[in-house]
Amino acid sequence: MKKITFLLSFLFIISACGVKKTQSMLSDGDYDGAINKAIDNLRTKKDAKGKQDYVYLLEEAFAKAKERDLRNVDMLAKDANPANLERIYNAYLNLNSRQERIRPLLPLQLLKKGREAIFPFDNYSDQIVNSKNALSKYLYDNATVLLKSKNKFDIRKSFDDMDYLESINPGYKDVRNLMDEAKFKGTDFVSVYTKNQTNMIIPKRLQDDLLDFSTFGLNDKWTVYHSNKQKNVVYDYGMIVNFRDINVSPEQIKEKEFIKEKQIKDGMKTLLDSNGNVVKDSLGHAIKVDNFKNIRVNIYEFKQFKSCQVTAKIDYIDFRNNQLIEAFPVTSEFIFEHIYATYNGDRNACDDSYMGYFNKRAVQFPNNEQMVYDTGEDLKAKLKGIISQNKFRR
Repeated sequence: MKKITFLLSFLFIISACGVKKTQSMLSDGDYDGAINKAIDNLRTKKDAKGKQDYVYLLEEAFAKAKERDLRNVDMLAKDANPANLERIYNAYLNLNSRQERIRPLLPLQLLKKGREAIFPFDNYSDQIVNSKNALSKYLYDNATVLLKSKNKFDIRKSFDDMDYLESINPGYKDVRNLMDEAKFKGTDFVSVYTKNQTNMIIPKRLQDDLLDFSTFGLNDKWTVYHSNKQKNVVYDYGMIVNFRDINVSPEQIKEKEFIKEKQIKDGMKTLLDSNGNVVKDSLGHAIKVDNFKNIRVNIYEFKQFKSCQVTAKIDYIDFRNNQLIEAFPVTSEFIFEHIYATYNGDRNACDDSYMGYFNKRAVQFPNNEQMVYDTGEDLKAKLKGIISQNKFRR
């Protein structure tokens, strides 16, 4: 019984808090917030006495929200500023949406007043269609003017307006074709290529990898990178990967000899005292203890080593005035290292983590071209980082 009483008290407190929050929203002018809160609480057991406060609040919030929106629409219409058309259209959408959220709950009873709650619904179909058509014409006219601009930011604004127009009024006139035109005209096209200023041949597959921007994932909405120039494209910017220096070290094999020792258990032995006598327990039996022995191994370790360092400079060029925008120095390094070992003695004296080296043998060193290519993996990652953090337009 105590548990039931506690649960009822808890539910009552929760309900009271919900009503208070809804009242606060209403008082603060957040009518739609109050409406949504009331609707959420009336979805179940809407006719229960404990839900009556929400019915009253919903009725009042709806009336005030409707009156406010219609007053705002009237003011905006009288202003006759075409820039207000979107606000008028959205206001009518909101007026209609608010009604449709409440409609499934009707009828709602006001038990003390002995009547149904009043929600004077209106048909806003004509207003929605008319305001949408007026907004569509305004967006279309404005976007077609912006599309003729030489400024790419104006053209991008034209695209955004037509994209919005397509979302509210699909298939309006030739919007889709104009969007394609705006997308092309508003895009910054970047020509990417390499220059070799070293005395070594740059592997072609490295150049191909560096210029394969499909693997970079860096093309964004308004920037496209091309490693192969296209005839119908006027390039705004250039990005040049200048290879300045390539250093490949000689092939080296470093030898090292060292000793490992370890004490391991080797059966049992009889315990002797300092005089060499057998130590016995209380029953007269000889005491046995672990017998340990020392093991030792001579290890001959071989380390194959070769390194490559590539120094480059990434130049951002503005093709509109042939000026250098910015330059970014880059250094990448790749190290080839292979370790193997032989031994003389008991290999168990080694740590377990070292045992794998005894199963390895010498391998062929990578040639210089492969070393340069492997260095390119790090170079590619750094190039991607530079592009991600340094846009051509800021």
